[in-house]
Amino acid sequence: MKDGAIAGHAGFAGPRYFNRELSWLAFNRRVMEEARNPAHPLLERLRFLSISGNNLDEFFMVRVAGIKAHQLQGIEHPSQDGLTPSQQLSAIHSASQQLVAEQQAEWPGLSRELATRGIEVIHDVEAAARLRDTLESHFIEQIFPILTPQALDPAHPFPFIPNKGLAVIFDLVRDVNNEAVRELVMIPPTLPRFLRVPGQAAIYIAVDTLVTLFADRLFPGFHVRSHGRFRLIRDSDIEIEEEAEDLVQHFRTAIRRRRRGRIVLFEFDAATPDWLVDELLDHAAGQEPEVLRLRGFLGLADLSLIVAEDRPDLKFPPFAARFPERIRDHGGDCFAAIRSKDIVVHHPYESFDVVLSFLRQAAADPDVVAIKQTLYRAGDQSPVIRALIEAAEAGKSVTAVVELKARFDEEQNLHWAGQLERAGVQVVYGFIEWKTHAKVSMVVRREGGGYRTYCHFGTGNYHPVTARIYTDFSFFTADQRAGRDAAQLFNYITGYIEPTRLEMLAMSPIGLRKRLMELIDAEIAHARAGQGSGIWAKMNSLVDASIIEKLYEASAAGVPVELIVRGICCLRPGVPGLSDTIRVKSVVGRFLEHSRVFAFGNGAALPTRNAKLFISSADWMNRNFDRRVEYMIPIENPTVHDQLLDQVLVANLLDNEQSWVLGSDGRYSRTQPGDKPFNLHRYFMENPSLSGRGETLRRRKDVPKLDVTRWHG
Repeated sequence: MKDGAIAGHAGFAGPRYFNRELSWLAFNRRVMEEARNPAHPLLERLRFLSISGNNLDEFFMVRVAGIKAHQLQGIEHPSQDGLTPSQQLSAIHSASQQLVAEQQAEWPGLSRELATRGIEVIHDVEAAARLRDTLESHFIEQIFPILTPQALDPAHPFPFIPNKGLAVIFDLVRDVNNEAVRELVMIPPTLPRFLRVPGQAAIYIAVDTLVTLFADRLFPGFHVRSHGRFRLIRDSDIEIEEEAEDLVQHFRTAIRRRRRGRIVLFEFDAATPDWLVDELLDHAAGQEPEVLRLRGFLGLADLSLIVAEDRPDLKFPPFAARFPERIRDHGGDCFAAIRSKDIVVHHPYESFDVVLSFLRQAAADPDVVAIKQTLYRAGDQSPVIRALIEAAEAGKSVTAVVELKARFDEEQNLHWAGQLERAGVQVVYGFIEWKTHAKVSMVVRREGGGYRTYCHFGTGNYHPVTARIYTDFSFFTADQRAGRDAAQLFNYITGYIEPTRLEMLAMSPIGLRKRLMELIDAEIAHARAGQGSGIWAKMNSLVDASIIEKLYEASAAGVPVELIVRGICCLRPGVPGLSDTIRVKSVVGRFLEHSRVFAFGNGAALPTRNAKLFISSADWMNRNFDRRVEYMIPIENPTVHDQLLDQVLVANLLDNEQSWVLGSDGRYSRTQPGDKPFNLHRYFMENPSLSGRGETLRRRKDVPKLDVTRWHG
């Protein structure tokens, strides 16, 4: 798109898009706001604060690092919203400073509330002093041997600090001659950030506070004149070299190199002396890192260790996911259940165990001849990997597409690839320049003198841990059109054979954007012909300029557009003359909304049984359309169609307890429940939906039907 198209059009003079990075910061602010939500139990509020801290670390490691690299290289090409890298970094600086200030302002109140509930978190020396006698032997025996003080003088160059490294600096004076000495103590990553003080009370003390408390034991014969703490963030993205001859070796080398990436952020506590700040900035000369001075706790992500405290009274009530009852109706036979009708399973309300059962049954079934599986993020203790290994050891043909470019999971995926290969699995790493992000499993089974293909299409990763906290769909089908398309998808990844005549799937990078544009064009044509129309789309991020422009065109034609975008949204909704009919909301609550589902009215107002409905692995972002292998599949079974449209999408639109509405000015405002409160997550925890219920769906009369007229207002 031409840069001039960004500025505006007739009837609207403002920018057509929100900046991607500032939109992400706005999302992380919504996450942080949940730490203030009195409806959440106390430790869950702390969890949200910790998550927002971890998110911000990753934002600097990847997004800010990338923009900074462009700036340092003199690349000033503007983003789609018209900002150059330098302008973006300036805006990010202001927005991140404000976000960090709000995060730090939230911590003292949470800390005080935790103390009133029997959990004390100590991270300043004055508060820790009363525990000195209790902790001294532990420090000497368990911590002191691991620490390595390093002098800072001309004979000792400034030591290397790894990514997310935390250190304490001391300005010391020797007792005998008043000689000034500066010492640095790195907190080894092998040490947990907090020590739980032995005893009945839950008292946690930060290890860096212990180091400061026992400075006299570390530096006998000195007294402390001043001290401070700092941590840093490094560029952690991995660049792929297209000429790499050995992709596995390239990634092993790149992972090691990442640990020494360019410094992009320094965080200092308020006590850190100016000389240290100046010295560290001199050390990072030419890298131009962001600098944050914090009056609070460095490394908010580490507060997740406190959340692990065994206090169920301070956490969300336990929730047990249900196993799909329709598979129980078939005696646990996944293949029989899928053969009888398509199934969609709604995670985390319905258990990820159904996916594991599908793979384990395939591994054990003598009639199964082949399994093909994509693996993007599988976790560090993956039962999916074990099932594939068991299948290979049972003599089946097993192919695993392991994505080495899954950010921050590269090392784990290399480990799994080695285990799979040793078991006889054919391991493929896909394309050098594209990520394989599609979540697809394909099982070929001998039946009735021929072969039948069973497929699983997921919107989430094959990761049992995240499946308990991310909302996603697992779609199982024995439709042979889907099976033929899945086979072409795998052949594309493993053999670079471009698919032809796909019967159901749309795929990236060879046609998914085009298919979505056609679907939006069809709604525009319906609206212009005076017919019913509508677009409902749920996703994680909306960035792609061509899709946004097409949605603006749909708005101009009068198509009602409802977008549920959890994270980044670059589209500007509700602007007269540009996006009058478009509304955008974000849901942030107990579970992470992760599923992608899209509905198009197809000649009628939504919701309608005539709607064209799809699930997908792809968000509407440039990278998903152009640099990833993704899929989108239509949902044609009437029962599954109704449940996804009339329950899942309608429930997302009805939610008013954990939703935020995006204004045309870029600000999000929390919805007010009023006299008709509705919590999307609570509804599905209490009312199992979707086709996994089988006969139960017809037997039960107590499941409430969602009233879409409430949402229409």
